[in-house]
Amino acid sequence: MNKTLGFKLGMIAMLMLLLLIPLLLINGLIDERQAMRDGVLRDIAQSTSFDQQLSGPLLVVPYRKYQRRWIEKDGERTQETSTIAGHLYFLPETFDADLGVDTELRARGIYQARLFHTKGRISGRFKLPAHWGIDKDFDDYRFDTPFLVVGISDIRGIESALELSMDDQKVPFEPGTQLDWMRGGVHASLPGLDGLQARAFSYGFDLALQGTGQLHVVPVGRTSSVDMRANWPHPSFVGNYLPNRREIDAQGFSAHWQTSFFATNLEDAIRQCANAGQCTDFSERSFGVSFIDPVDQYLKSERAIKYALLFIALTFAGFFLFEVMKNLSVHPVQYILVGVALAFFYLLLLSLSEHIGFGLAYGLSASACVMLIGFYLSHVLRSLVRGVGFAAGLAALYALLFGLLSAEDYALLMGSLLCFGLLGVFMVLTRRLDWARVGRAA
Repeated sequence: MNKTLGFKLGMIAMLMLLLLIPLLLINGLIDERQAMRDGVLRDIAQSTSFDQQLSGPLLVVPYRKYQRRWIEKDGERTQETSTIAGHLYFLPETFDADLGVDTELRARGIYQARLFHTKGRISGRFKLPAHWGIDKDFDDYRFDTPFLVVGISDIRGIESALELSMDDQKVPFEPGTQLDWMRGGVHASLPGLDGLQARAFSYGFDLALQGTGQLHVVPVGRTSSVDMRANWPHPSFVGNYLPNRREIDAQGFSAHWQTSFFATNLEDAIRQCANAGQCTDFSERSFGVSFIDPVDQYLKSERAIKYALLFIALTFAGFFLFEVMKNLSVHPVQYILVGVALAFFYLLLLSLSEHIGFGLAYGLSASACVMLIGFYLSHVLRSLVRGVGFAAGLAALYALLFGLLSAEDYALLMGSLLCFGLLGVFMVLTRRLDWARVGRAA
């Protein structure tokens, strides 16, 4: 070598900084393609239905309360009557849901959206107090026809007509909830309920619902039990309550939730929603499943490119070792060409993964880069054995990177051990090297 050590290391550092430019451009391209994919998914959901949340059933009793008061004007006492309108809400004593979910893919161009189709039975029992629970001034109330309301966040996803079974009576559901704070859903009028006597009755209806993304359930019962089965093997359980039991395998999952009023406190939440218009607590006290792939090809590509600088540094370090140990001279242009080839791996990975999946795209991209760099280095290092050996080491690094991307929970541990091991290899290989002589003329 005819360059000083400091100049050589500075040149390598400058080349690594220059290679950050194409890496940043590729990272921006990943974000752009991911945003384009998300836009297509929103368009598909706009044409079908969005996330679904099942809230209910709730028994609603509209009322008008007459308030009388005496006022004195010009020495005369007169009675003035005012009217207050509102709703009484009753949550079911029990709420049971048995749901089966099938998923399907809808494609638009090269992008795919996963839709789910839910079919199941909602059932339970209401227990109503006499006089609708009003202990005093009952005669001042006038009640309209009670109705049962079921909140469905996107009613476009209802796939079949809904019919309520109330004991032995059949009542069809109608669109709308007739409530200002619950916009999406259906309701069924119950003219047979007068509220004069305490009464208990069972309810049930079959539900066929389509959606995209996530399926949520609000456990409205004093005791709520929800069973869900799906052919989706990568569920992400979301919401305020995790399932009590769950089983996940390659064919799908099954889960069971069990809650009570003590855990949900939905009576206070619905009272605050109805009286103050603050319905966030009621809608957020839910649980459900996300049917979105937790780690897609864009997220994996983004995670992979975070290791790009490490790959380039290790490759340049290998070149440097050949220079100082084999008395070879590697030109900066040769450094930069190999660095650009390493950067192209991420571009190939991104473009191929959109069509053939991440795993196969990773294998093809890594193989192409390893063979290209191995062929090139066999001439640069003036030895086929050296070129093949360097390519084998690079292939091992790509294999380790794939392991890091696959083992999300152990990525930090594996990455730390990898860096420490490579540092150890570098120190062992250079343990007898006289660094004072490195940089002098050969």
